[in-house]
Amino acid sequence: MAFRWMALVFFLMMVPLSAFSASLPKATQDVLKKLKLDPSIFSDLDKELSIPQPWLDGAKKEGKLRIYSTWDPPKADVLLQPFKERYPFLAIEYNRASHEDRAVRTLVAFKNKRLVTDIISGIGGSFFLFKEANALENLKNLPNWKNNPEGTSDPDGLWVGMHLRYWCMAYNTKAVKKENLPRRWDDLAINPVWRDGNLAVGNRPQLWALPLWKAKGEKWTKDFLTKLFTEVKPQLRREGMNALLGLLSAGEFNGAIPSAEYRTYQMVLDGAPISYHCPEPIPASASEMGILKGTPNPNASRLFANWFLSKEGQLSQYYADYAPPVHSGLQRKELVPFAEQIVGKERAFRDPAIETEIQPKLLEFWDQLWFRSGGKARRS
Repeated sequence: MAFRWMALVFFLMMVPLSAFSASLPKATQDVLKKLKLDPSIFSDLDKELSIPQPWLDGAKKEGKLRIYSTWDPPKADVLLQPFKERYPFLAIEYNRASHEDRAVRTLVAFKNKRLVTDIISGIGGSFFLFKEANALENLKNLPNWKNNPEGTSDPDGLWVGMHLRYWCMAYNTKAVKKENLPRRWDDLAINPVWRDGNLAVGNRPQLWALPLWKAKGEKWTKDFLTKLFTEVKPQLRREGMNALLGLLSAGEFNGAIPSAEYRTYQMVLDGAPISYHCPEPIPASASEMGILKGTPNPNASRLFANWFLSKEGQLSQYYADYAPPVHSGLQRKELVPFAEQIVGKERAFRDPAIETEIQPKLLEFWDQLWFRSGGKARRS
């Protein structure tokens, strides 16, 4: 008996990795190949994708899943393909929605007993409104909930981090020398290279100034922002953050704040003359994903959310749009765009809990500086 057991172990050890990868969806095999990752990274995938049978049976009966997120439609197609191959019985309705549509209008509809989506993501800045309205399901029963590191999910289970996000600055490589890049945020107010309109600032302080406030304190943040507006005198832009990168590439200004690492990286791959730089501490966050309470497709929603938190879902996301995985087993430098600017540096982490405590004070102070300096209202 012992000999048979040893022989079985030896056989399993000798099974080529290609045999394991062959059991993966074709789209997932493509992800591994393009990212040059060994299939053994999925050695525990079967366990990650194991879900209660009633969820699977219920999802088959529902047959539908609606998602509101921020992925560009072509990238969403790539990201969702492995999920579609695994669960072909679900018809997916995906909408790329602005923050106004995702957060504000979805919540208004919910309060009027209309459920316009099942899965919702990127509700940072509005999470506390969803919490007050009791609009989100508890996700702690997801088997893959445990994959997220501490601080990247809601203690009450109302949201779970879907990827990590860093909000630093992008710069035009034709106009800025590396020696002029600020080591810390305070350096922006010292170097004249950034003054008089050479720097553009978007009207999204919650993305970067909020975590800085948490890390550095109220006095430092107010002093820094005052110097930024009154001494640096940046261009005050009301476009979205992605549009700012396009204008930066065209030479409208030399640097832009705040900029997301993954969007900047996408443009660099497309040949834009820009790059990415992170002064310390690095404003960081985990983008939120939630399930709308009362959804008619609860099982399909849990099926998707659990898959998304698996290694397969996380790597599919990175392959689609270069968003760094939040999965604790995928914290690797090769899965972080501009890793040399991020890995190993001091971070200032934003979580939705500080939205109710700090964000109102930040926005009040920011708006005073913004409008006094000639800034216009933000476009929805």
